[in-house]
Amino acid sequence: MTRTLPPGLTVTVRVPASSANLGPGFDSLGIALGLFDEIVVSTTDSGLTIRVEGEGADEVPWGPSHLVVRAIERGLQAAGVWADGLDVVCRNVIPHSRGLGSSASAVVGGLAAGRGLAGKFDPELAYDDSVMVQLASEFEGHPDNAAASILGGIVVSWTETDRPAESNGATEHHPRAYRAVRLEANSALRPVVLIPEEHSSTAHTRGLLPDMVPHVDAAFNASRAALAVVALTERPDLLMPATADRLHQGYRASALPLTTKWIERLRAAGIPATVSGAGPTVLAFTTSEFPAELRELALADGLRVLEPGIADGVSVD
Repeated sequence: MTRTLPPGLTVTVRVPASSANLGPGFDSLGIALGLFDEIVVSTTDSGLTIRVEGEGADEVPWGPSHLVVRAIERGLQAAGVWADGLDVVCRNVIPHSRGLGSSASAVVGGLAAGRGLAGKFDPELAYDDSVMVQLASEFEGHPDNAAASILGGIVVSWTETDRPAESNGATEHHPRAYRAVRLEANSALRPVVLIPEEHSSTAHTRGLLPDMVPHVDAAFNASRAALAVVALTERPDLLMPATADRLHQGYRASALPLTTKWIERLRAAGIPATVSGAGPTVLAFTTSEFPAELRELALADGLRVLEPGIADGVSVD
């Protein structure tokens, strides 16, 4: 039975950006970054009001189809509650369509708001993070960005799909289960993001990937993804080989010329660098100051250079 929340409940959600893949960990490795969107949600007597400030304010719908609103509703539904009215304020800092998980952050923020409102009404209704990972990944289609924004730190995520089963002569496909675990990043690790002005479409860049890759490339990435776990947590000195990739970056390079240029420039300077998600942002890792001369060159190329730090997961007050 669905219970209706009373008007006057309010939650404030702070949700971090994320970067996925981290080089070889395609659709499986992610990291939470210290750029935060804030979402304030209150229950009201009726209707929906939504205000969007900051990044993407002029690009997203201000109504029921807004991704945050859809996620709030899904979060409420998962908790077995409903609200007759909602007032939603989104204060966006995470750049949109740049490979920093803005859509995953919107989904995670909305789900966290729904969980938070339900928990204020009855603490026993607040489901755990594993449910959040599942719900958010159902929106996204893969768990890497969403899991990083939920759990914080570095995440390893995966998808469990039962094989089709025969039932009464018909083939049944079971739903996917999305899983993730958090790893503690090495304390010396300092992520740097170089953010171009240009936008990138994840759907477009995914469309550049082949359906099949050579076995030698798959083996290469399997070894480097395993090494990345070691490098990110215990041995940052191994990050250069650990961030190498043969599954996706090369295929996307022609669509991301500035990104590719800067990955090559940074790696030539001894700084491990990769495409952040589907791009066009460049993700680099350092254990010391980012070189001033490279920062100046990046700024001259129209890139924003930020050192956001590694963030904890979504928080609700």
